[in-house]
Amino acid sequence: MNILVLEPYYTGSHKNWADGIQKHSRHQITLLTLKGQFWKWRMHGGAVTLARKFMDMRVIPDLILATDMLDLSTFLALVRERIAGVPTAVYFHENQLAYPWSPRDRDIQQKRDKHYGFINFTTALSADVALFNSAYNRDSFLDALPKFLNHFPDHRETGQIEKISEKSAVVPLGLDLKAFDAYQQSQNNHSPVILWNHRWEHDKNPESFFNALYEMKNRGLDFQLVLLGENFRKEPDEFIQSRKRLKPHLLHAGFVRDFAEYAAWLWKSDIMPVTSIHDFFGASVCEAAYCGCIPLLPRRLAYPDIFAAHPDLFYENESELCCKLAALLTHRQEYSAADSVAAFDWENMSEYYDTVFDSLAAKRPAHSIRSLLQPLARTRPQQS
Repeated sequence: MNILVLEPYYTGSHKNWADGIQKHSRHQITLLTLKGQFWKWRMHGGAVTLARKFMDMRVIPDLILATDMLDLSTFLALVRERIAGVPTAVYFHENQLAYPWSPRDRDIQQKRDKHYGFINFTTALSADVALFNSAYNRDSFLDALPKFLNHFPDHRETGQIEKISEKSAVVPLGLDLKAFDAYQQSQNNHSPVILWNHRWEHDKNPESFFNALYEMKNRGLDFQLVLLGENFRKEPDEFIQSRKRLKPHLLHAGFVRDFAEYAAWLWKSDIMPVTSIHDFFGASVCEAAYCGCIPLLPRRLAYPDIFAAHPDLFYENESELCCKLAALLTHRQEYSAADSVAAFDWENMSEYYDTVFDSLAAKRPAHSIRSLLQPLARTRPQQS
């Protein structure tokens, strides 16, 4: 079967997911992508460019799989003469209705932010099936739609929400976790290493992360710090200040392009306080947990879907985060949450994805895809 994957934002977790499908699927996967930058313009105009590129290709796919960064309705309108009868699906890595906006964003100030959520809405309507990487992602999107649509003056089409719900299913991310095995190393009796391995962005809430570390420093607790992750814009003030205030603790700060170096830092790290105000799955959290790093997680977002077997890892507020972090720094312990994430490795997920693709190509309803999760639930908490 020939599957066309449309990814207008080909970077980070979007790129890893698309590459993973192409590498591990038994089907023929063709990637049609655009560089992962200018995300707002990708949502507005990426469909036009990808449609032109598709019309220049000779590929006639058996299935089209787009991601949420594409305006799928526009793409389908522009290529309709070539794809009559071809089933389509959209994979939501995130959704713009639940994505936290920076208060400094110009679209918020000029009240233009609603358009991106509307693109997600029409994309979900246009696809034959809407796939979400977590139950939290799906539920946050569906739950936000009534209020979102009622914002408009008339013809709000709230009846379409049920149609989207009926054709929705959860398909977790596949991750290349076993690639980290080659870089595993024995731990030395060093000071505990605290890890940040997310984007340096507002939605990952670096302010709360560093406030917790400043509190640990004020208590005189011993720790070292590793700051990984990409920064796409001007360096956030929180990171500038942290390098000054936490300089004696800092082992590394900055993005590492070499996977071997990235993997080595994860294996060296001990504790990962997660403070994100958005995470629809948490690939970087899963990677660190697989490498033996203990995650401390807010009891919200997608984390309870994945780490339900480890209730002691969750905190309710910043005060509880500080208490649990201090306890881990004071009393070193052998602990692993790798069992909650190991099933997401492509070795386990590839056949599942291919079965999902078979179901999509046969135009089976979404509930048939939801039933495919049952075997997967034997090795991790069920997400649908």
